[in-house]
Amino acid sequence: MQVREACAPHFYAGDCARLTERFLQGFSVPERPSKAVAGIVPHAGWQYSGAVAAKVFKSIQQKGNPATFVIFGAAHRWRGLNSVYAHGAWATPLGNIGIDEGLAARILDATPEWTVKEPKAHSGEHSIEVQLPFLKHLFPQAKLVPVLVNPDFHALLLGKRVGEILKNFERPVVVIGSSDLTHYGDAYAFTPAGYGPKARQWVRENDARILRLAERMAAAELSREAARNQNACGPGAIAATIAAAQVLGAERGHLVEYTTSHDVAGKGEFRTAVGYAGLLF
Repeated sequence: MQVREACAPHFYAGDCARLTERFLQGFSVPERPSKAVAGIVPHAGWQYSGAVAAKVFKSIQQKGNPATFVIFGAAHRWRGLNSVYAHGAWATPLGNIGIDEGLAARILDATPEWTVKEPKAHSGEHSIEVQLPFLKHLFPQAKLVPVLVNPDFHALLLGKRVGEILKNFERPVVVIGSSDLTHYGDAYAFTPAGYGPKARQWVRENDARILRLAERMAAAELSREAARNQNACGPGAIAATIAAAQVLGAERGHLVEYTTSHDVAGKGEFRTAVGYAGLLF
């Protein structure tokens, strides 16, 4: 069996099951939505964004029992067509997660204009990988369909088509979009508001714009907003998730939590941060 080995274990180093439970201490699952068909999670190192992602997955667990997750990942390196990983399994510290090969094949068959079956596209990409220990811990029997999504208008078409497949699918499936938000600071060559308190507030407002679009499920506006204001590294993944969620009956997005790397671990003057948000649909 083809197994994709981890390329970014330093993002989630340690006892992943224990870390997940630590992230969830004191967390109460939100009442809305009553049923979760999709979610958005960040994909930074767990010490920064793991608590946000864990709360989204825990909420999904409490609201249903999905047999498979379709994860739309941000494509940091890959520049070909959207890529489906269609066979085998992905390794995690808690054991392998099998690919839902039947569903992967249906997605590929239904989207030949926008997708390819290319395992190499996922080499070196962490945006999906960092979610998998959460899945293995909270949904030990669940399967996976990883899809890298580019930030163009095809993301909407792909998400809608996946939603149509899942609407009458024989097993319960939840769609996840993996994206961080604003990358601010010298390391990202992006400091439009300088440094200090004014810059910190600017980052929060910049993230709030794209989060409002996500909550309103304005998928068609996301890529343009991200291109203009650099407030998402995976706008295609977010847009595809929202498009699928709309087909599956979701009417709005619900923010579970928002934070930044500076809020979590920053010290001294604000000079850099990455934004993280978790949403449910």
